[in-house]
Amino acid sequence: MRFSDSAIELCLTLKSLFNLPLRQVTGLVASLIKLAGLDWPVPDYTTLCRRQKTVKVELGGRPSSGGLCLLVDSTGIKMTGEGEWKTRKHGASYRRQWRKPVLS
Repeated sequence: MRFSDSAIELCLTLKSLFNLPLRQVTGLVASLIKLAGLDWPVPDYTTLCRRQKTVKVELGGRPSSGGLCLLVDSTGIKMTGEGEWKTRKHGASYRRQWRKPVLS
């Protein structure tokens, strides 16, 4: 089966973000697709290994000293540097940032 560059790029992005081996990435993607209730095929280890040579993944951003919390839903990606409990307890001390994923 032939997978699009976008599908391979998603898998390789998850690999880079979570520092996972390719076999664990295939399991993660299969679990996410199953949780979403979809019946889509998942790129296997051999496909990812072969295509990672041609599909380049660039993670933008800058390194930070603290962690980054991401909440992904159907409306976008919410990026906060501090916990939600602090915001509820003390109020927002910074402007919230939202990013819309661009699918191409």
